[in-house]
Amino acid sequence: MELEGRNVIVVGLGKSGVAAARLCRDRGARVIGTDSAPLGELSPEARGLDIEVRGGGHAGVAFEKADIVVVSPGVPELYELARAVDAGALVIGELELACRFLSAPIVAIGGTNGKSTTTKLVAEILALSGMTVFVGGNFGTPAAEAVGKNWDAIVLEVSSFQLERAPEFHPKVSVLLNVTEDHLDRYPSFVAYAEAKGNAFVNQVSGDVALVPFGDAICEEQAMRGEGDLLTFGQGDYAVEGGIVTETKSGEEFDLAVARLHGRHNHDNAAAAIAAARGLGVNAEAVRKALARFEPLPHRMALVAELEGVRFYDDSKGTNVGAAVTALRGMSEAHGVLIAGGRDKHGSYAPLSEALRERGRAVVVIGEAGERIAAAVEGALPVEHAGSMDDAVRRAFRLAQPGDAVLLSPACSSFDMFKDYADRGDHFRRAVEALKAKVMS
Repeated sequence: MELEGRNVIVVGLGKSGVAAARLCRDRGARVIGTDSAPLGELSPEARGLDIEVRGGGHAGVAFEKADIVVVSPGVPELYELARAVDAGALVIGELELACRFLSAPIVAIGGTNGKSTTTKLVAEILALSGMTVFVGGNFGTPAAEAVGKNWDAIVLEVSSFQLERAPEFHPKVSVLLNVTEDHLDRYPSFVAYAEAKGNAFVNQVSGDVALVPFGDAICEEQAMRGEGDLLTFGQGDYAVEGGIVTETKSGEEFDLAVARLHGRHNHDNAAAAIAAARGLGVNAEAVRKALARFEPLPHRMALVAELEGVRFYDDSKGTNVGAAVTALRGMSEAHGVLIAGGRDKHGSYAPLSEALRERGRAVVVIGEAGERIAAAVEGALPVEHAGSMDDAVRRAFRLAQPGDAVLLSPACSSFDMFKDYADRGDHFRRAVEALKAKVMS
């Protein structure tokens, strides 16, 4: 892509937008950055870009004169973007912009849940094999920051938002971990959401790897939109049994016990990571070394404590129903008391009710969505309402039996009561520690 002398508008000046604006500016484009937030609320990095910056909306920005418009992931559909398209501009996302300047093979990790754990593990396996690896995308560092440096591999966590405007995005290895209801406030249907996830497969060719869960028809349908070589994990090509991943073709086995990953879903994520790394030719010993050194990410099925035979797990990153269902069904314990609730995402709680009938002991609900969750599971098992995280932990412990889990997997976002999912998880951890201190005193 030639940027020298071209008129570029970057819409949305968060981390991705700032990185995109810098990339375009440094390659000689005339750049205007625009954001819905007032100028005074933009980050110092955005205000110090040495380009024209507009805040408080997009009025007065000449979209019809742009050659290229780069849209940040969090930006919804805007009529200004349609104006730009009608005028002949190329309208793309930051991910697409970056990848047009990258030559190293790309591993794309997509899915509703499990992306970050899988992304981190893939990157660590590749690094231990001796590769120079960039890891980012939705994982924290915008892909645009990888441009201009020499990499052996690019590992990107990719969200549906990032894949909406990525017409030439071409990963060497594309992983779709799962697709469950999420972001239905943005997409007109679940099908539209799944198709956004599946955009990562479209440009794959024979010799590329398209990796999906065994028996998952939704993911397989998306993978078949491209021509990559289809592989499966969980069962099939990278089978998980008793904490061991077996690479069917070679017979190589990888023991997950050393990785301190809890839950069947995390074992499946690890199998996907192993398959992705092997798809880039990494040897089995490097995989084993990475598993042994791996430190799981916080707030993702993290074991906090055990008290009187009850284990407490922090899965605060479980911000949608699919994540909570997966966590429940993936527990090593036969039954668990679920702590759920937060800001409602307006999806159905029926799958959660079904999983609770199978694996739940009781439910403690918190936050704005508490009433909806309680109504969905009414009659299936005991439900109690808590006014705080400390109250929820105390109630959950009282309801649990020895050998059970107490699982914080809220199925909702955190913004009704907490700053973010990490803040919510930290509150849970402190509440568990306070309870343990009280019981042991």
